[in-house]
Amino acid sequence: MSRVLIVVTHLLGAGHLTRASALARAFMRAGHEVTVVTGGMPTRQWVIEGLTVVQLPPVRTQGFDFKTLLDEDGSTVGPERRAARWRLLLDTFEAVRPDVVLTELFPFGRRTLSTEFMALLEAAHARTPRAIVVSSIRDILEPPHKPERAVEAHERVRAYYDAVLVHGDAAVVTLERSWPVDDGIRAVLRATGYVDGGAHPSPEQEPASDIVVSGGSSSGGIRLYRTAVAAAALVPDRAWRILIGAGVEEPEFLAIAAAAPAHMRVERARADFRTLLAGCAVSVSQLGYNTAVDLLRTKPRAVFAPFEADGLETEQRLRAERFSALGWGEMIVERELSPESLAAAVRRALAAPRRDPVPIRLDGADRSVAIVEELLRQRSR
Repeated sequence: MSRVLIVVTHLLGAGHLTRASALARAFMRAGHEVTVVTGGMPTRQWVIEGLTVVQLPPVRTQGFDFKTLLDEDGSTVGPERRAARWRLLLDTFEAVRPDVVLTELFPFGRRTLSTEFMALLEAAHARTPRAIVVSSIRDILEPPHKPERAVEAHERVRAYYDAVLVHGDAAVVTLERSWPVDDGIRAVLRATGYVDGGAHPSPEQEPASDIVVSGGSSSGGIRLYRTAVAAAALVPDRAWRILIGAGVEEPEFLAIAAAAPAHMRVERARADFRTLLAGCAVSVSQLGYNTAVDLLRTKPRAVFAPFEADGLETEQRLRAERFSALGWGEMIVERELSPESLAAAVRRALAAPRRDPVPIRLDGADRSVAIVEELLRQRSR
C-alpha cells in the first residue's frame, strides 16, 4: 500500500472535483491510502468512507476571471490567506509523507496558485525517497494565451514530474489539438482514457422527458437555459426538462422556472442524471468533460451548444467539434445559438437514427492507478 496525496482547487464548476474524486476512489479500490487537499469552496463531494480530506482556506472566482481570487464573502484574497493555504498544504504533506503526489491541472493551469503548488513540488523532491509526482489533466486544455506560459509549464514538467496523466482517448482528440506539446514533455504524457466518475443508469422512477437540457454545475449555462425555455415553445409536442447546476443562484433559477412553458420541467441538477439521459430522446448540453463521459455511457441523440464566453473559452467547442465530426451529435456554435436554431436542431435529432459511439476507453481512473503503480515499481527497482 502506498500513500497518495491528491491536490485540487476548483474555482468555478465541479468538473475538476468529479475527476479528482473518481481518481481517489480508484486508488482506494486498489488498496492505497488517499488524502485529498481541496482548495475550492467546501462541498460534500468528498464524503467517501476511508478518504481523508483537508480543506484549505477556500478561494473562488467571479465568473471567468481566473486571475482574481475571492474568499467566501466575495472579498479579494490577500497575502495572509495565500500564506495560510500553502502552510496548511505543506503541513499536510509532512504529516502524510506521501509516496505519490498528484496535482490536478497544475502546471498547465492554476497559475494564480503557483506559489503553493511550487512549494509542494519542492517539498516532494526534497524528501528521501523522493515522492512520485504526476499531473492530472483532461483531454482538452485551454491553450496558453502567451507562448511563455507554455514554456513555463513545460519547464516545470521536466523539472518535477514523472508523468502527465491525460484523461482522454486519442480516437476522440489528442492533447496537441489544444496545447503546444513539444518533444521535451511528450515522453512523460500518458493517455489514460476518460475518467468516469458517474453512476450506472437505473430504471426510471418517473416518466422520461423527451428532451433533457443540462449546462454543467457553473453559471456558464444560463444562456443555454434561457434559450431552451424559448425553444421549448417552438417544440410543444415534446416533454422538456432543464437541469440547472448549483452555480446558478436561486433568483436566476426561479426566473427560468417561471418563464418555462407547461410542457417543460425546470429543476436543480440531480444525482440520477445518467438515468435521465439514458431514457431521453435527445440530450442538449454544453459538452463539458463530465457530460461528455455521461453521453458516451448513455448514448442518447445529442445536440451540443458549447460555452465559449465570446471566444475566451475553447475547450467545450473543440470537444463538440470532435463529437460532431464523429457523428455523435450536432453542434450549434455560441454566436448562432437562438430559440429557432436550437428548436430546429432538436427536431433533426429526434428524426435521426441512434448511433452507437465507436469504442472509447472509459477506464481512465483505473488506468491512472496502474500507471502510477508502475512508476512506483520502477522507483523501487
